[in-house]
Amino acid sequence: MTQKLFTKNFVLLILGQLTSLFGNFILKLALSMYVLEATGSAAIFARILSIATIPTVVLSPLGGILADRADRRNIMVALDGLTGTSVLCATLLLSEKNALTVICVLLVILSVLGAFETPTVQTCIPTMLQGDNIMKGNAAVNQVASLSYLMAPMLGSILYAVFGLKPVMYASVGCFFITALFECFIKLNDQHSQNKGSILPVIKQDFLSSMQYILKEQTNIAKMLLWTAFSRFFVMGITIVGLPFIVRTVLGLNARYYGAAESALAIATILGSIAAGLLAEKLKIHRLAILLTSMGVFMIPAGTVFLCPVDSIIKYVITLVSFCGMQIAISIFSIFAVSFIQQKTPNHLIGKVMAYTSTITLCVQPIGQVLYGFLFDRFSNRIYLCLIPTGIIICAIATSAIGFFRKIEKEQNFNKTFY
Repeated sequence: MTQKLFTKNFVLLILGQLTSLFGNFILKLALSMYVLEATGSAAIFARILSIATIPTVVLSPLGGILADRADRRNIMVALDGLTGTSVLCATLLLSEKNALTVICVLLVILSVLGAFETPTVQTCIPTMLQGDNIMKGNAAVNQVASLSYLMAPMLGSILYAVFGLKPVMYASVGCFFITALFECFIKLNDQHSQNKGSILPVIKQDFLSSMQYILKEQTNIAKMLLWTAFSRFFVMGITIVGLPFIVRTVLGLNARYYGAAESALAIATILGSIAAGLLAEKLKIHRLAILLTSMGVFMIPAGTVFLCPVDSIIKYVITLVSFCGMQIAISIFSIFAVSFIQQKTPNHLIGKVMAYTSTITLCVQPIGQVLYGFLFDRFSNRIYLCLIPTGIIICAIATSAIGFFRKIEKEQNFNKTFY
């Protein structure tokens, strides 16, 4: 019997993610605009955000351990409730004199809570769904995240411009409490690891057992994590740092063009998620290498156009189309990679393994952004020297992954035949 995708539990999870992510996006947008207006420096908010990501990186493994040892529904309810309460307290305490301090502390608190929430949500999907529906479920969650990202900048900026910072913060509080309400009605059949002994030996044992699993028993998971990190390193570095630099500085276009580009990337992410859901039962594993290669292929015309004597608008359009193609490819690849890891990991370890996925991704993205920030500054008059070589490098490295993905496909076909 084919399992239904949109079960009551999964619909509640989706609705909760929609309200939670929307609340997060409008909150971060309003805070960034406030800090920019108060200080006149975007770099200050960038530094605050960088500091705030440290707790997420450090604490994510502990979040994974908690997700494997406690009731995941209760964890999500508690975390969203605490998030809403934290934002509410920050809103009540906020004043012109202490604004930067309150905002900084709030972002650190949200980072700590996020370290525990992300692996918990990711472990719920394989608990609710099975088989190809896991991939379709990840695609649906990714679509919700992209939809929230698409809607939040427009609505959040309007709310901020009309009402100011505090009303936007109150709106985000409402979003988090609504999320917690949705999650109260989720019912999961969790099988938790039993706590034995004091907490430090338990943490040590959980950490060692999960690391042994992905490094010795299921090395394919570790390799898939590395390929996911590889794709994020290049694509996110190029997109987050390169796109605004190219549009505003190199091409000299105004903020409307950059806003349109951001919206186009959000739509591309949604399209990639939809494609991943449709291809869940059709796409062969070995074709993931083609997706990786296509990321590099899309990057080459974006660089080549800067060698041609054409109008800035033409360069903008070709660059945007190339970046959107790259975004679609990485969305499909990421969903397949995460779904593969979830399917290969037993329930008692999945929280920890998904926490490692989040941690590795969080670590490599800033490194890629710093590297490409340096490269774009260094070659601001020769952008093609950043884009074309990167495209070639991605294609070359992705080609070397063909053997790995073919091996995974053979193992899966073997398991289907004999089990």
